[in-house]
Amino acid sequence: MAGLAGVLLALGTTTAHASAASPRPGDLSASTIDDYMRDYVERTGLPGAIVAVTKGDRVVHTAGYGHTADHETITKATPMPLASVSKSFTALAVLRLSDERKINLDAPVRTYLSEFAMADPRAAKITVRQLLQQTSGMSDMSFPELTLPAPDTLKDAVAMLRTAPLATEPGTKMAYHNPNYAVAARLTEVVAGVPFADYMNAAVFRPLGMTSTTTVNTTGELPGQGAGYIRAYDRVIERSHPKWFLNGAFGVVSTADDLAKWLIAQNGAGSALPEKTLKTAQTASGVAGSTYGMGWYTGKTSGGAPQLQHTGWLLTHNSAQTLLPASRYGIAVVTNTGMISGDDALLITNGLIDIIEGRPDAGAAPFTMTADPWLAGLSVLNLGLGALGVRRARRWARRREGLAAWRPLVRLIPYSAPIVFFFGLADLIGFAMHRAGTLEQITYVWLALYAWAATAALAAAAVIVSRFVHLVRVRNLRVRSNGSFDLFSGRHGRDGSPDRGKRSPLVRQAIKEEPSLPQA
Repeated sequence: MAGLAGVLLALGTTTAHASAASPRPGDLSASTIDDYMRDYVERTGLPGAIVAVTKGDRVVHTAGYGHTADHETITKATPMPLASVSKSFTALAVLRLSDERKINLDAPVRTYLSEFAMADPRAAKITVRQLLQQTSGMSDMSFPELTLPAPDTLKDAVAMLRTAPLATEPGTKMAYHNPNYAVAARLTEVVAGVPFADYMNAAVFRPLGMTSTTTVNTTGELPGQGAGYIRAYDRVIERSHPKWFLNGAFGVVSTADDLAKWLIAQNGAGSALPEKTLKTAQTASGVAGSTYGMGWYTGKTSGGAPQLQHTGWLLTHNSAQTLLPASRYGIAVVTNTGMISGDDALLITNGLIDIIEGRPDAGAAPFTMTADPWLAGLSVLNLGLGALGVRRARRWARRREGLAAWRPLVRLIPYSAPIVFFFGLADLIGFAMHRAGTLEQITYVWLALYAWAATAALAAAAVIVSRFVHLVRVRNLRVRSNGSFDLFSGRHGRDGSPDRGKRSPLVRQAIKEEPSLPQA
């Protein structure tokens, strides 16, 4: 109802707070990382995180901080979900098959996975490469998979696509869509002839020495079933995670120690991974200007240095992996705070990059820590305005007693805007993020925004209902006193003549007995 301008003023990418102790700029060391993390945790109230930093073939530091949602201490050996960072692991699994000449990246998916079918005949042209580069033509806008009941297996996840249309012609546009990687994972297990998790262990995890890493099908198989935290009103709130299907797109679970081994391999140190394979995965497709490769985005740091990165979000966790080819650094961070309301992993990563590139600590924190107090005040204002509108509803109805009924009803139409906004909030956020979601998911993504929109809708609905009820009561009194009444025209009286200037005895008595109220 009120304060949209205030919300817009409150928004920003991050907020800056003065750091208690700025780490020494320059090269990263274990003590520098620990100092930075302690300051970040104290400044933001971050519940828990794992961090891995490497340089070339050397592990700079691996550590855990804080606690899990089960209140267990997080160490460098604590398994945590990597969310969409998992895509780079799936891409490597497929590329392993390509290296062994078991698949051709430019062959249609159906060459290897006959069960893959969609409602759009153009799907027959989708290639394996297009799946990994997210240029298949599939999209959340045409198939909102996170709003649908979650499947239990990769085979079921592929079967769901039989009713899905394509959003664009395959190979013409990049659209980030999890089912691309579910299909790629299913293709992998069919070609390899073993379950996807087994192949990942044999072809990806074990060769890289990642003995504590695995991949799972659903959030129910994550540590603690995916429970974590969301940020709201400058606090962290523990939340369980609804059932989502993860495998292929965001099902990998790993530790700080294992992530260090992954970063070293992805940086090309040693001979764990062929240079050609790494280049294929880490080179952007270039389709319609896309910066997405195969599980990696290409870009630049704030200092202009080349950067490879992929982030990941669950509703209760977020992650980021970053390679800096020029300095040979690798950084991986996973935190147990949810998406949007707590983009801690990326903020921590950027803070560590600032140190590497010699910039002072900006004291960045999730923007919701500043925005949420504004939204809290605006939510209270919504409720106050709603209560005032309900209190004045009777007087509002009396002042419109003699008008045609359609005229006051038209005056109520603008009050429906906050209601429409609330029920369309998921679509608006989905449009902005190019990802489809639900109202329930917004309570994880940004609870304070949900509460602001909900209180505005509630207040508006209360005003509409109370005004309508009092309008009907006042006009019923007129009917009981004067006989027939035409609600549409506003004409009343036994002879049907207008009677705008006169009130019936019952209405006069009602007004006389009602306490005096301020004018609306």
